[in-house]
Amino acid sequence: MRVKAVVAYDGTGYRGFQRQKNALTIQEELERALEKLTQTSCPVLASGRTDAGVHAEGQVIAFDTAWRHTLSELQRAMNAVLPIQIAITQMEVAAPTFHPRYDALRRAYRYTIYRGAVRNPFVVRYSLHVERTLNLEAMQSAASMLVGKHDFVAFGSPPVGKNSVREVYCAAWDQQDAWLYFDIEANAFLYRMVRMLVGSLLRVGYGALSPQTFDEILRKRERRKAGPAVAPQGLCLKRVLYAGDT
Repeated sequence: MRVKAVVAYDGTGYRGFQRQKNALTIQEELERALEKLTQTSCPVLASGRTDAGVHAEGQVIAFDTAWRHTLSELQRAMNAVLPIQIAITQMEVAAPTFHPRYDALRRAYRYTIYRGAVRNPFVVRYSLHVERTLNLEAMQSAASMLVGKHDFVAFGSPPVGKNSVREVYCAAWDQQDAWLYFDIEANAFLYRMVRMLVGSLLRVGYGALSPQTFDEILRKRERRKAGPAVAPQGLCLKRVLYAGDT
């Protein structure tokens, strides 16, 4: 049977999701756990790759298994053998043709910024510390320009092929006390796209770019004027949506 599961993980110390030679990855940990439990190789499919150091709350995976017990038992068993940085939060039987990447309709990411006057060692693994003054109104104005279907080549590169057109459904900043969140949802993302966007939007907040210049970078596809990409630890894959999800 094909199993669909939702995975949460702390990406610190991992070279991203996708299996690599001579580097520890989330996929390798999941496949190792499945093989230990089922005594067979279980290649894992994923909704997308996350970069080194990036976290996930709602990464979706799928794998085929002949597991003879209940899925709740498989979920408990996997969480028992996986490293504490990785947890299976949901598990269900999927259609035999289900593919977590190709069937996904939307993906949502959040980038977290800590605005305290002094860095906080207890949140440094999951946020970027920015103490400089920011013009949040200008950043919000620039972020709103991302909504719609655009060629985002200025802010990333396609993981496969040459198509860099993506459709963004929402992009907005939200400030809560010392925390600043950038939430963005799209049909798909380019490699490093969110981190490049946040880096560019921070420059708007610093006054180095105007919202209008930011819009020109997007429309004119001027890669050399965008970014730089911010550090990975503030980025988290929040959820992946499929047909029937609410």
